[in-house]
Amino acid sequence: MTERRTPSLDPVVAHGRRAVSDALADLPDDAGVVLGVSGGADSLALAALTSFVVASRGVRAHALVVNHGLQEGSDDVAQRAASQTRALGVETEVARVEVGADGGPEAAARTARRAALRTYAESVGAVAVLLAHTRDDQAETVLLGLARGSGARSLAGMAPRAGLWRRPLLGLTRADTERVCRVEGLTWWDDPHNADPRYARVRVRRSVLPLLERELGPGVAAALARTAAGLRDDADALDALARAAAREAVRDDGSLDAEVLAGLPRALRTRVLRTAALGAGVAANDLTAAHVAGIERLVTHWRGQGGPTLPGGLTVRRADGVLVFGAAADRS
Repeated sequence: MTERRTPSLDPVVAHGRRAVSDALADLPDDAGVVLGVSGGADSLALAALTSFVVASRGVRAHALVVNHGLQEGSDDVAQRAASQTRALGVETEVARVEVGADGGPEAAARTARRAALRTYAESVGAVAVLLAHTRDDQAETVLLGLARGSGARSLAGMAPRAGLWRRPLLGLTRADTERVCRVEGLTWWDDPHNADPRYARVRVRRSVLPLLERELGPGVAAALARTAAGLRDDADALDALARAAAREAVRDDGSLDAEVLAGLPRALRTRVLRTAALGAGVAANDLTAAHVAGIERLVTHWRGQGGPTLPGGLTVRRADGVLVFGAAADRS
């Protein structure tokens, strides 16, 4: 049972507690939630804020400290984080994961972490996993999406809710989470990877966003987060229309009717094509706007040409009025 603590007079802590409370408001009092914890300020702040919120309800809070094992001393970091979350009254486990290589180190670590959190949530009967992404993370995500030119969905950033996953702290900054930790007497760990300029996100964090703030004035990160929220609403509406369009365009054998696709507005057509490519096995992180444009030319500018080769050794071709995805070796 989480020990009930008194309300905080610190406005940042109070704001964070309200944010977590709002994120859990739809859950029944006997529901279980899992907190993804790394030992950094963001996730420890999430644990502190959540432990206070659930103390007044019957919601069960569990924490999983994910140890990626990528750095010397990672075992000690994980155990220190677990000790602090347990001191907050949160039932805590530590999981060491094996990080693969697919998609690069960041993507591979995220894949391993998400798998561990999902498995743990199932084991404790949790209905939601809370992640500690902040407004700064959101701004970085939007800028990275803009650099890739990957469309409104990417510019919409991270959703506050997406299936099992919930992000209560998207309205707080990284400085806010550090303040929460100081108020709560928590000691966080600064991951050296977060200062490694080999990673694009680190360059955005340490160079691009500060430059924008200097040249355009303060509030850029907040503005990017607001932009993401607005685009997310638009993208959700377009995605719903695209799903309806796909029901008309996709045949029973999985091929796509080129005539139906040609009659769609481009915003819907490209969404149907992107979804089809992902369904054929192309990894989302590898599929670019250029790939989708190449597929689209088979619909809008087809002169008998072959289709593009897609990531993962897949291809798409047009024959008899339909688009067919398959392995590159199957191309004829």
